[in-house]
Amino acid sequence: MEHYSRISDIREDLFSGKVTCTDLVKYYLKNIEEKSHLNAFLEVWGDEALLRAAEIDGKVKAGNAGRLAGTVIALKDNLSYKNHKVSASSKILEGFESLYSATVVERLLAEDAIFIGRTNCDEFAMGASNENSAYGLVKNAANESKVPGGSSGGSAVAVQARMAHCSLGSDTGGSIRQPAAFCGLYGLKPTYGLISRWGLLAYASSFDQIGPMAHSLEDTVLLTEIMAGKDEHDATMLQQESPEFKELQAPTKVKFAVMRDAVEGEGIAADVKQKMLNLIAALEKDGHEVSYFDFPLLEYMVPVYYVLTTAEASSNLSRYSGMLYGYRSENATDLESTYVKSRTEGFGAEVKRRIMLGTFVLSSDQYDAYYEKAQKVRRVIQQETDKILAGADAILLPTTSTAAFGIGEKAANPVAMYMADLLTVQANLAGNPAISIPAGNNQEQLPIGVQLMTGRGEEQQLFDISKLIANTLATI
Repeated sequence: MEHYSRISDIREDLFSGKVTCTDLVKYYLKNIEEKSHLNAFLEVWGDEALLRAAEIDGKVKAGNAGRLAGTVIALKDNLSYKNHKVSASSKILEGFESLYSATVVERLLAEDAIFIGRTNCDEFAMGASNENSAYGLVKNAANESKVPGGSSGGSAVAVQARMAHCSLGSDTGGSIRQPAAFCGLYGLKPTYGLISRWGLLAYASSFDQIGPMAHSLEDTVLLTEIMAGKDEHDATMLQQESPEFKELQAPTKVKFAVMRDAVEGEGIAADVKQKMLNLIAALEKDGHEVSYFDFPLLEYMVPVYYVLTTAEASSNLSRYSGMLYGYRSENATDLESTYVKSRTEGFGAEVKRRIMLGTFVLSSDQYDAYYEKAQKVRRVIQQETDKILAGADAILLPTTSTAAFGIGEKAANPVAMYMADLLTVQANLAGNPAISIPAGNNQEQLPIGVQLMTGRGEEQQLFDISKLIANTLATI
């Protein structure tokens, strides 16, 4: 079967009779079976997907199919789907089935999307390599000795290896953009509050955002438009109508701001640096303006991010106690031991590390020194980001400082793993939209990603400039 990269191509062939939804689902199910060793999926809903495909084929014949007819989507295992299991890849939610669907799931279903299964991820979205899952690590399809990135690694590999047409992930500090870069995909972290978080198993509520991963910018835009818009269930939303994005137009003159350390810093791999320099040179040759800026707060971004996200995780994950649902220790003998043993046995090492760190920074004698100070620095980061974007249309930087690293390479060093988020956390701290754009491969044939960030609520501008960057990358 043809490898479709755009939903528009699928729809064209669907309505011409060249292909059916059932054909597409069978194709992806075959790929899932053949590539099961990548461990991208925790559960595949094959029979259900085929039944839904047959139903939508009927709608296609009747001429009333939705905008996502024929679109097979993989769902990250921290997004709720009614009467389906959801575990955030954690033993603590073993066997739990959701009682309702996430708002994004409902909106995609309403446009006739087909969900094919739930994908592996770092436990409770805590990780940058997808090595923290209770159900085993995920392998990068480009090189199976490399990580796919995290936390949405399974979702990225599902699309990368053609096991689904596109996928949903969540991004707390780069968990969509980093795996998208490592797997050669588009990955969007939208403006905070643009897309409802209702039905997302929370990690850090003031950071988490749901977004798509896809082979094309066109599909990224369409999925975002369908998922966006006010939702009475999520009080943190912007509460505005879903945007209707215009047809993408690459602008003829753009002002880019480039963080100097993101290109010239010691930790930036030579091939990533060269890709950025080639891109910048091509943009300047085409008449676009590129200016460099120093960001003295760069060294504080990852520490601030981890103080705040672990504090929120400590609060959010306190609901998993072994009392109401999910895992309950067989060794518990009373109320206290039920809490202690269930959480000790149910959570993995990285999750426990972050819960304990978050509890520490929220403690009465440490609150002012860590949590309150981190909130103040977060506001300064947001203000400085706004100042930069007041004089530029977009911030341009690599998505990651290197291509995908080896499995196990950073697993024993949490600090080194945390630093993998260095170039992505700014967008989450400031609440701005950011996208990773595939920028080809390095000499080892590992994908590289380029990242763009615009002002809050400026997704249309982000998408238009992304088209310009994609067009320019194709020429270098």
